[in-house]
Amino acid sequence: MNLLTEDSIREVEQLTEQIMQESSARGIAVGVTDADGNILYERYFGWRDAEKKLPVNRDTIFGMASVTKSFTALSIMQMQMDGRLNVNDCVKDYVPEFTNKNQEEAVRIWHLMCHSGGYFPLPRIVVDKTAQEMGICDSLEEELIYREDFAEEGIRRVAGRLDAQTHFTGRPGQRLSYCNDGFGLLSDIVRRHSDCSSFAEYLEKHIFRPLGMERSNISFIRNSQDENAAVLYSQNTDGSWRADRDYENDAFVLHGGGALKSTLGDMLKYVAMYLNEGRGANGNRIIDRYSVQEMCKPRQYMKPGVYYGYGLETKQLGDMTVLEHGGSLPGVSSNLSFCPQAGIGVIVLCNTMDVPAYAIGDAVMRACCGLPVLEERTAHQPYQWTEEERRQLAGAYVSGEGDSFTLEEQNGGLSMKMNGKEVSLQPVYPWQGMVRKKYTDVYLTAVRDEDGNVFAAHYGSRIFPKKSV
Repeated sequence: MNLLTEDSIREVEQLTEQIMQESSARGIAVGVTDADGNILYERYFGWRDAEKKLPVNRDTIFGMASVTKSFTALSIMQMQMDGRLNVNDCVKDYVPEFTNKNQEEAVRIWHLMCHSGGYFPLPRIVVDKTAQEMGICDSLEEELIYREDFAEEGIRRVAGRLDAQTHFTGRPGQRLSYCNDGFGLLSDIVRRHSDCSSFAEYLEKHIFRPLGMERSNISFIRNSQDENAAVLYSQNTDGSWRADRDYENDAFVLHGGGALKSTLGDMLKYVAMYLNEGRGANGNRIIDRYSVQEMCKPRQYMKPGVYYGYGLETKQLGDMTVLEHGGSLPGVSSNLSFCPQAGIGVIVLCNTMDVPAYAIGDAVMRACCGLPVLEERTAHQPYQWTEEERRQLAGAYVSGEGDSFTLEEQNGGLSMKMNGKEVSLQPVYPWQGMVRKKYTDVYLTAVRDEDGNVFAAHYGSRIFPKKSV
């Protein structure tokens, strides 16, 4: 199904240009494929290097950030298909550094694949700082992504930090709270228990080469020296902009959560594989249909109408299902989506941070399906929180990743400040509110213990613990 028209294409491109202006985006690549690998639409906006006015093309390398998670989940499912593991197995049986010591129930592989290991958000353990503390550096001759000593130090730090938590979002498998460290552990399982000596080698052997993804990798140093790699644009806290090819900037020490770099051309090949339930458009089958279907099943609630599977989110587009994942890092905004019923895959890549690539992806998908380019937003019925709800929700909530928000009782409702800035919180259901942003709605939901007391709040994709008074 490809119901793009000249009018809808014009509307999509106007929206993209509007978003670029609003977000100071430097370069964006947008592409649409069908299951046969036919590119139905592609358009390049702006520059891969704005200072030199170098254009974006199909082979320009962008960071993928958290789109990487679908590759990690796919790798685990391939290993299960090959009989090397089962997603119901305990993580500690594959990663001895992870002891699961402070949780009464075992964390299993599938829990990590859908962010439900029970962990509150934690500060990032990053590549450059870890390498510096080890006294090593990245080089083309000895890349960090292949070094066993670097991988072992990374897993020691990440697993030890998870083991040190004593308070949890709930039982393993009970609730979703986005956890990059969990996907780091998954990539270490791939490194240790596959037929390859590194996660990088596994991706190259089992995904990239079979699908013909010739410009994809999880390297840092290689891309920094690639002439057709995008310059990364990120904003500093003082409002100034940073422009470089530092692909290590804020990168996780374990690579399964966000290390992928790729191109529009390669990613269209990748998304076509999902449309064919495991077979590339080139005819190479890399995984069975059952495993792809397992990845796409909704398993954990994210917000009304949106659930998380294994490395993929799922939502409804009318009576059709859309699977997707976005990514965000310094100099990176990305989005992958596909609709099995429509037989359409959409990729949006950007070399600037905090750009709503998902909004462009949604608009393109809707246009391809013959729907209005802009989604009609949910109109909630008026609701007022009870005195008990307001009293319990009021307080400060602090994430280990650095974000925080406060809720204060005010005029019979709750006022909200996110990172010190006022936002408009609308009560929509018991124990749940919504912040309406320009291109998406973010829901805040109370997390309560067995006695009904609020001990945290789910905001966006994270659970924020409530700060003790």
